[in-house]
Amino acid sequence: MGDSTGFIKFERQTAGKLPVEERIKNHREFDCPLTEEQLKRQGSRCMDCGVPFCHWACPLGNNIPDWNDMVSKGQWRDAIDALHATNNFPEFTGRVCPAPCETSCTLGLNTGAVAIKQNEVTIVEMAFEEGWIRPEPPDVRSGKEVAVVGSGPAGLAAAQQLNRAGHEVTLFERSDRFGGLLMYGIPDFKLEKRIVQRRVDILEKEGVILRPGTEVGVDYFVDDLKKNFDAICLTGGASKPRDLPVSGRELDGVHFAVPFLTQQNKRNWGDIIPPDYEILAKGKRVVVLGGGDTGSDCVGTSIRQGAKCIHQFELMPKAPDNRPPENPWPQWPNVNRTSTSQEEGGIRDYCVLTKSFSGSNGKVEKLHGVHVEWSKDDGGNWQMKEVPGSEFEQEVDLVLLAMGFVHPEHKGIVNDLGLELNGRGNIKVNNDKMTSVEGVFSAGDMELGQSLIVRAIASGRSAARGIDKYLMGETQLP
Repeated sequence: MGDSTGFIKFERQTAGKLPVEERIKNHREFDCPLTEEQLKRQGSRCMDCGVPFCHWACPLGNNIPDWNDMVSKGQWRDAIDALHATNNFPEFTGRVCPAPCETSCTLGLNTGAVAIKQNEVTIVEMAFEEGWIRPEPPDVRSGKEVAVVGSGPAGLAAAQQLNRAGHEVTLFERSDRFGGLLMYGIPDFKLEKRIVQRRVDILEKEGVILRPGTEVGVDYFVDDLKKNFDAICLTGGASKPRDLPVSGRELDGVHFAVPFLTQQNKRNWGDIIPPDYEILAKGKRVVVLGGGDTGSDCVGTSIRQGAKCIHQFELMPKAPDNRPPENPWPQWPNVNRTSTSQEEGGIRDYCVLTKSFSGSNGKVEKLHGVHVEWSKDDGGNWQMKEVPGSEFEQEVDLVLLAMGFVHPEHKGIVNDLGLELNGRGNIKVNNDKMTSVEGVFSAGDMELGQSLIVRAIASGRSAARGIDKYLMGETQLP
């Protein structure tokens, strides 16, 4: 390693953040980067631990100790090559991946983990600045044509890998811009959309054929897809949100989270949202249902829009502050976390069950809830019970449902192709990511269920490898 005692001499240091009162004035990213010397010190903290559990915890199998060492020595050009060897888009994962690598870092057992995620995003951004990341079109075309349907992280990764293998790839996206939830689900203050578009532009220059605003099954018939392409890869995500079937759900002002987040991202691009369809938190009493990342994104966006007040309700109990004994290192720690958006404002409450909504003139005005308690039965299964006398009402003008996603949409291409599903309603695939229909593959959340960006990219790469093998009889793709 660059400094065999770096983990002793230097403490963990990560990028600073703009003060809350400044960053909530706009929708821009708000990290304050470290200097190059500070970054080298952080790279030198990687301790050559022998068994790199960071590598074990990363679904992409990133060679983390290698590029930490390169960072410590200032070998930035080598570092981006090491990063790209396993990850097509480190500028995405370096911003929005929850970094299971860091929670499994050996150094993190008794002190601050190595700042892996920070090193990753710094490497890739320096590579863009230096012009090291350029389009890499294939030298030879295979004569095979592949359709990739859906342009989230899995679709982008699959498309890039297949194109670089020499196949002619057409990327279909039903939205007007590419990126899936990277473009229209994650707020700009976490991932500015110029970052997504920058990589999409590279894919186009490499020869990927882009078809925005094209919904397969509606604008492009499934039969034509089967006829015109040698293989199909479905990467449309787990786009069916979990609903809340209670009285008053139909009232105006109760919305799913993604349309709310999408509209703000569109505004940031300069798009005009028709007033009849606009979902805005300005001046409103907002309730966000769901305590995960999407719920947190709704909080941060509502604050920036000028919400009057924000409550975030979570059905499950508050997680412990420290790892419980049944959740040991190097597992992902199920502990309480406060996101940057939650730092900015809002009131969080746990063990809250929404019973109904009420209002007048067709508009929501109150949420009716009750607190619950959780316990395990004799079989170890969690059981929920309402707490007597804990019923309450919350005045509200806007309710955002951020309770996760259940599975991909079945209506349309999934049903039209007659694909076999697993018990969770996701597309069933084999080890090569092929579905029950020959020549049709699936990757990302469509086959994984709602998951992490890093898993989606890994799945897309795996599907590309399976497709290349199917088309050519063998594959050299990693």
